[in-house]
Amino acid sequence: MANHKSALKRIRSNERKRLRNRFQVKTTRTFIKKLRATKVKAEAEPLLRKVSAMLDRLARKSIIHKNKASNNKSKLTKYVNALA
Repeated sequence: MANHKSALKRIRSNERKRLRNRFQVKTTRTFIKKLRATKVKAEAEPLLRKVSAMLDRLARKSIIHKNKASNNKSKLTKYVNALA
């Protein structure tokens, strides 16, 4: 266990950040699932913009890797463009 006051504070702040990051990643995953379940292009396009912004935000904050965000956006864009 930590002995220094600053180390104890770091443990507390790291836990808060971890929970916030988990919430953001889980929320993004849920929106990705919603987008993949959508079969109508008119409904999928605004959702794609929202999901892309969420992925960009996660990558910018280094919660996920920038290439993972890019790959996800690419696959989702292909999916939406293929919808009739």
